[in-house]
Amino acid sequence: MFGITAFGMFHTVLGLIAVAAGFVAIARHHEIAMASRSGRLYVWMTVATCITGFFIFHHGGFGKPHALGIVTLLVLAVACLAERRKPFGRFSHYVAAIGYTLTLFFHMIPGFTETLTRLPEGRPWASGPDDPQLAQLIGGVFVAYLGLMVWQGLRIRRERRRSQVVHDIASADHAGG
Repeated sequence: MFGITAFGMFHTVLGLIAVAAGFVAIARHHEIAMASRSGRLYVWMTVATCITGFFIFHHGGFGKPHALGIVTLLVLAVACLAERRKPFGRFSHYVAAIGYTLTLFFHMIPGFTETLTRLPEGRPWASGPDDPQLAQLIGGVFVAYLGLMVWQGLRIRRERRRSQVVHDIASADHAGG
């Protein structure tokens, strides 16, 4: 079916589960985080997708998709570290949220490429991974993801300010009472 092996289909299913979990995490919690069930599912399915992708050699050897898998794992590691250990101080929440969201965008690159170079069957939308139409589409999706990342950053800042105001009010009440 569509020139995909059973292992390729397994890899694709892992990726689809990861993407669905990522969008669920963003819809429910406004970000992907290991603190949520959907966030954990996203991270672990993304790791599994990357690892299985290392065993797919569509064009004969190590290539751009494998490099993207390595970059994805590195960004996930930094995001996880930022979420759990807070090495970036007050910026750790931003690094985690934006890092996880960036990896969700990374899923879109092979997702669109593989889908649109195969479908519609017999006359695919894109002629290959270097098709300019495909590059424009992925560029447009990247702009949308930049908007999402900016929105997340502004939301985190707004929540931080709100919690600081609540803290200041509580401190003032405690000091005055």
